[in-house]
Amino acid sequence: MIQPSGEPRHHPAVVAHRAHRSGDAQLRLADSITRFAGSMWFVYLHAIGIAAWMLALERGPWPTLTLVVSFEAIFLSTFVMIGQNRQAAFQQMKADHEFVQQELELKTNTELTRPIHAMTAELHRRMLADDRSPS
Repeated sequence: MIQPSGEPRHHPAVVAHRAHRSGDAQLRLADSITRFAGSMWFVYLHAIGIAAWMLALERGPWPTLTLVVSFEAIFLSTFVMIGQNRQAAFQQMKADHEFVQQELELKTNTELTRPIHAMTAELHRRMLADDRSPS
């Protein structure tokens, strides 16, 4: 949805989540690493780096390459888990917000329908009384 000012309008949970994430340097760093590790540039750089390692060091230190790749896998899996935790926290925050909104809507609808129900019951009572009265 676009606001009259032309800026996109975001869910309040999204705004709160972004404000929380932007306030912590560690979270911003984790977000940046996760964003880069999930990009095609990351894949291209790794393909080029491993190909260069293989070409330059044909009989080179393969155990070192294995060690480097293993460490990288450990750290990247940690960043994936950080990202999953972040997403779960965001989904919970959004669900909580939606629950509160739905409860408010239910309360408002209930308050609006009570007078309608009372008027309908009164109308029904009058119609019954009119039907019973002698014409």
